[in-house]
Amino acid sequence: MSEETKQDVFNEVMDEWQVDETMPDANWKYPDFKLVRIKEKRFKDRYDAALPDDIPVVSKDVSNTMRTYHFLWWKEFLDKAYDNELSGDEDINYKVRSESAEVARALILGVWRVAETGEIVKLEAEK
Repeated sequence: MSEETKQDVFNEVMDEWQVDETMPDANWKYPDFKLVRIKEKRFKDRYDAALPDDIPVVSKDVSNTMRTYHFLWWKEFLDKAYDNELSGDEDINYKVRSESAEVARALILGVWRVAETGEIVKLEAEK
């Protein structure tokens, strides 16, 4: 699983395509267009596969609970939290409610970052 963000790919493209002042004029004015197309395709594919820059961040306890209840639709998950029906740590319902905006975004996107560890979690689609 790639943990590369769209900004990471963009920065690498900018670094690679930066004109070196020591290059002869002919080399950067008339590049090898076949090579340019190959690199462009490679970067487009990486950019499309990259994670969004603004990944939701949730606490470790909330992340673990989201994994446990991965089969619920995001609204059902939050409804359970507001009805104090989530099992686990006694404060988990409160924690989920306090992070509800990030939790909703994370469940809709299917990806989030754990605040304490920086780990990126992706929900896998059922097969």
